[in-house]
Amino acid sequence: MMRNQPVFDAIKYKQTTLQQWNAAAAAWHRWGPLLSRWLGPATETMLDMCCVTNGSRVLDVAAGAGEQSMTAAKRVGETGHVLATDISPDILEYAATTAKLAGFSNLSTRVMDGENLLELEADPFDAVISRVGLIYFPDQQKALTGMKHQLKNDGKIAAMVYSTAERNPFFSIPVSIIRRRANLPAPLPGQPGPFSLGGEGKLEQTLTEAGFRKIEVERINAPVRLSSAAECLQFEQESFGALHQMLSGLSDTEQDEAWSEIEEALVQFENNGQFEGPCEMLVAVGTK
Repeated sequence: MMRNQPVFDAIKYKQTTLQQWNAAAAAWHRWGPLLSRWLGPATETMLDMCCVTNGSRVLDVAAGAGEQSMTAAKRVGETGHVLATDISPDILEYAATTAKLAGFSNLSTRVMDGENLLELEADPFDAVISRVGLIYFPDQQKALTGMKHQLKNDGKIAAMVYSTAERNPFFSIPVSIIRRRANLPAPLPGQPGPFSLGGEGKLEQTLTEAGFRKIEVERINAPVRLSSAAECLQFEQESFGALHQMLSGLSDTEQDEAWSEIEEALVQFENNGQFEGPCEMLVAVGTK
């Protein structure tokens, strides 16, 4: 008798994801300056591509601690507005607090699952953005349908995602080491993940299937620059909750050994007293 193949459990995945981001909220906020240096240029490109400017209304989906939300808020000015949404109330609280302290009265927050945007009652937006968020939605088409629904006619969506694992070894190497040491199977069909939209033409195809038009995709080199491999390891340990979830089946000693192997592997990206981890992002824009 053939054994049934494991099936990806989207509900359990979301529950785990919520727990991970609540747990990592403080660290993600604390590493905000790194996120700004690392993803700042690509964020500006994303906002340029979806024409975010003075007076724009912007919806940020999976906003996290809101660093890119505030970048958008600077652009839209007093006559515009940014609504930052995220599934994690803990991480979104940091976005709200930071925005208030910075004097951004044009930025508000709302706890919301990015797949349930049809439930959002708001005036139509000029642009919807999602920075490194769409890749983690179990039902990407459902999320995109909601984003499209919230746009004005001729409004634009812009999404930033990792490209392939091969072009993002700062992240893919730790994932592969942990997967091997924890004896984890390959991702199940339909399972979201960091490189789920990075394949050739995949991001454009996904937006096309959602009914967007005039799709453009830009490839952006975005190296992760830190002082050392050890600091990169610290960043990933504190901020990437999924790695801890993958390690959860190992003993404390086995987990320590895995982290040590990861650091040793990341040392290859140290040069002249600086760490530069290769990273490539894709930024796509589509029009409703």
